[in-house]
Amino acid sequence: MKQYSLLFLTAVATGTTGMSAAFADEIALGAGVIGQTSVYRGDNGHVYPFPLLNYDSQYVYFRGLEGGYYLWRDEQDKLSLTARYSPLGFKPGDSSDSRLQQLDRRRGTLMAGLAYQHEANWGTFRTSLTGDTLDYSNGLEWDSAYLYRITTGNWSLTPGMGVVWSSENQNRYYYGITGDESVRSGLSRYQPDDSWSPYAELNVGYRLTENWNAWLNGRYVLLSDDIKNSPMVDKSYHLMLGGGVSYRF
Repeated sequence: MKQYSLLFLTAVATGTTGMSAAFADEIALGAGVIGQTSVYRGDNGHVYPFPLLNYDSQYVYFRGLEGGYYLWRDEQDKLSLTARYSPLGFKPGDSSDSRLQQLDRRRGTLMAGLAYQHEANWGTFRTSLTGDTLDYSNGLEWDSAYLYRITTGNWSLTPGMGVVWSSENQNRYYYGITGDESVRSGLSRYQPDDSWSPYAELNVGYRLTENWNAWLNGRYVLLSDDIKNSPMVDKSYHLMLGGGVSYRF
């Protein structure tokens, strides 16, 4: 399972509410790798290499596989329509637990919605509300965080803390067990409610040359009771670590 990964796609919108400044286009290409634990029983985790595209213009942005369209952008505030591919999912064949092998597959989906970010001397506040657009979970996620960037020489260090709210539909699709699944697997039927999962993250960057940059990041999520009490789950946390290099044009 690839919980809360920051891997996103594109969004397209019509019209804007305003722009207060002109911004130069920026583009970077690179490659990275993400490794993460799985919360599902019998699944030890996964490692995924991926290509990296970062592009930021006055109206459109891509960050990894995240993308969006700015409704408003100035030096401090950014409001955008955003979309991301959420790879959160479960494949029965990935688990060594014979009971989980009898469950239905849970699929990743395209989450889309609104995102807002405010930058100031005291740090950065970001928040987004997105929903499933492919009719798998019909769930919602609300992710909010505070981050503070520290720069010294070629190094940058950005610690942060946040919380993710997941709706009842979201949790029941990815962690619930239906009556039919219970009969097949022998696991108890489980229908979780909505939940709040706090997390801490750390992003580290290093400028190798004028154009080449290296980065490392990590996120530790403390799972809510509604998630960790699922018969599908055998952990109380989720950990993701990633790193890579990029070239800025």
